Amino acid sequence: MAKEQLTDGAAPALVVSHLTKRFGDRSAFEDVSFEVARGEVFGFLGPNGAGKTTTVRTLGTLIAPTSGSAVVAGIPLSAATGAEIRQLISVMPENPGLYVRLTVQENLELFAGLYGLASPGARIAGVLETVNMAPRARDLCGRLSKGLRQRVGLARALLSDPVVMFLDEPTSGLDPVASRDVHDLIASLRERGVTVFLTTHRLEEAERLCDRVAILNTRLLAVGPPEQLRTQLFRSSLVVETAARLPAPEAIFTPEMGVDKWTPDGDAAYVLTVAEPRMAAPRVTRALVAAGADVVSIAVSHHSLEDVYLELVEADPEAGR
Repeated sequence: MAKEQLTDGAAPALVVSHLTKRFGDRSAFEDVSFEVARGEVFGFLGPNGAGKTTTVRTLGTLIAPTSGSAVVAGIPLSAATGAEIRQLISVMPENPGLYVRLTVQENLELFAGLYGLASPGARIAGVLETVNMAPRARDLCGRLSKGLRQRVGLARALLSDPVVMFLDEPTSGLDPVASRDVHDLIASLRERGVTVFLTTHRLEEAERLCDRVAILNTRLLAVGPPEQLRTQLFRSSLVVETAARLPAPEAIFTPEMGVDKWTPDGDAAYVLTVAEPRMAAPRVTRALVAAGADVVSIAVSHHSLEDVYLELVEADPEAGR
């Protein structure tokens, strides 16, 4: 598991230290620092214009940073080491850029030649099997759906057997079935020990796939596992629903019951802020029953990664610029 690999002593797949990229007076991203473990699926989130794609292009050796440093797949990032790094990584942009008048097989043969792969036939067959495209090898790419073209793009990115894969919005525009196929492939890459650096606008996708996420808005706002970020930003809460409005809820939802504060949520529902849900829920339930209330439900309220994202981005003074 990638979370275990964070502490297993292996050198990180990516080390980014105070990295900045400016275009004239405008900062695409500024003073960004983080590490990514080998075999980790690392989500990179942020609003449009936050600098996500520029970060990928920088770490992928396509553009040079203005300042700061990075180590990619164990190699310090510099103009002199770009070719060496590119042998160990792959970058799949949102639009995979396939040649539509060539077949799937011909596209992969062309890119295998650009990678300098000798006798690539077996490698091409293997990546086509990985992305479930072997039966479509002789189809023209121009006749494929967007979802199938994304699979071919992933096959191309796998050709060089990369240590680190940068996937920029790989499910953009895909239907749920095609998105699920991409998710399954990313999960299989994690199992094989490939480090996946994933940029996405789909927060439920990041929550499902990623061991950790970073939230960027030109500056790095937070890094950590989704559950840890939820815990840091939000207090736990219970949602209580009763059959009828309580005549005196303040007499039930007290500190003695483990409730820090409460607010009504409709006619006969209440949101309770608590420190320990497992301790407070039984106490509150017993107090409600003792007061003669008919309890319809009582449940822990779980904040989503979307809640975390919105809380951080909307609180960021740069959000409204």
